[in-house]
Amino acid sequence: MKRALIAALIALAGPVLAQSVKVESGRIEGITLRSGVRAWLGIPFAEPPLRALRWKPPRMPQRWANVFHADRFAPECLQPLRNRSMNHYFGNEATSEDCLYLNIWAPRAPAPKGHPYPVLVWVYGGGFTIGSASMANYSGAYTAQHDVIQVNIAYRLGALGFLAHPELTKEGGGASGNYGLMDQIAALQWVQRNISAFGGDPARVTIAGQSAGSMSVALLQSSPRAKGLFRGVVGMSGSPFGELLGAIPLAQAEADGVRLQNQVGAHTIDEMRDLSADRIVNAPFARQSPITIDQRVLPATPGALFAARKASDVPAMVGYTSDEGFMSLGTVNSVADYQAAVHRAFAENAAAVLAAYPAVDGAEASTQARAIARDATLGRMTRGWAQAQALNGTSPTYVWMFTRRQPYTAGVRFSDHDPATAGAYHTGDVPYWLGTLDAYNSFRQTRDWSAADRKLAGEMSARLIAFVKSGVPKPDWPRFDAAHPQMMQLGLELKPIDWINYQKLDVLAGAQAQPSAPSAPKPRD
Repeated sequence: MKRALIAALIALAGPVLAQSVKVESGRIEGITLRSGVRAWLGIPFAEPPLRALRWKPPRMPQRWANVFHADRFAPECLQPLRNRSMNHYFGNEATSEDCLYLNIWAPRAPAPKGHPYPVLVWVYGGGFTIGSASMANYSGAYTAQHDVIQVNIAYRLGALGFLAHPELTKEGGGASGNYGLMDQIAALQWVQRNISAFGGDPARVTIAGQSAGSMSVALLQSSPRAKGLFRGVVGMSGSPFGELLGAIPLAQAEADGVRLQNQVGAHTIDEMRDLSADRIVNAPFARQSPITIDQRVLPATPGALFAARKASDVPAMVGYTSDEGFMSLGTVNSVADYQAAVHRAFAENAAAVLAAYPAVDGAEASTQARAIARDATLGRMTRGWAQAQALNGTSPTYVWMFTRRQPYTAGVRFSDHDPATAGAYHTGDVPYWLGTLDAYNSFRQTRDWSAADRKLAGEMSARLIAFVKSGVPKPDWPRFDAAHPQMMQLGLELKPIDWINYQKLDVLAGAQAQPSAPSAPKPRD
């Protein structure tokens, strides 16, 4: 009778208070969603990185005496804001430099005694400049309905999260930069110490992310500092392997930091700490990569760490979408346009690229240009990760390519996205993995989801959940084998296929995008 009354109250009133649990800092109280999923939102996992703690490694959160009400999302880390006509607009979020919080979604029933729930930790994307642990696209409510606890973690962004500087290196005992990665490690350490209070199993933690989140996952797998904090990794559309967004030497990153200091008119790091955070965020800070070989989180490149057997040898799921790319060959309407663009982007081996990706007319030239943009970036990034895993470890890797074009509502328009040409775009797979299709229609109708999309989402999320639970996404998914590389095609039909253009990827080394195209990924999460 009592359980029925609680269910009725949830259905009528929406979220209600959930049970309180005790973590290392004190007792916290969450909410129960209409679905029955229990959620604890806005839990601090580190001290606010404010004032003297700006550009410092994260510190343990302070204890509190009373019950902490974890009933609402915390602000996202300071960043440029989205406008309402963007494709991935899910509502305005508060922003703050005080942002090191995490969100937890747990199944409605407590874990059976002796059988704690496996845990999925989500790392958001956004080019290391934007992103949020609270974005509706990343909600853990669906995952929690399938006996998995999902934890979304925040980390500092932009120059506030990834600045290296000679003074900071001196303060840090020979290391600076990568504060955002340190935030991620601190959050994973918090999970290890506290997730059992929510019914989670600290021995069965899988980390997953998309775009910059995927690159973060690969960096965490590479880092000796993160060993033992997870037992599986999922990387969606991005890695630090390849030429595009590799880690840069500390001295080079420090020079970038000094240039930012000069741009904001400061003389010392302490003066930079005195500046309002928006001055830092809005400064025109261009650099090759936000990731630094800092001798602390990353003592070497990911490739070198894998080769030295210092990376975490755990099962991996990695892949990308069929129509995404982090470079552009520019406008291609004819074979002549195509040939000229390839010669600009591949000055040293254009002939080999044109032989590998031939085109006889304008339509084929346009198609091949998009394939090159994908393969030279995401294809090489993903292959590098899979090969590093295969050559230097014993754990399996499972690769995919997502091919579904989302069903847009007729006439819908976006400021940053053209439905007519987007195809299976960057981030287009995320709502299928996490069961968040309906987030896209939160404020206006942008997608007309079909039964086929619901089915695909169910099949993809089931494979993700199976991987979190067992380390295997499903028996029909082939393990990566460099001698016969295959990937799972994820579209209206799910089936293993030969890795598309796998043998052609070598000719795309050293790609240089046109000056008008981004030279590093700047995706919107």
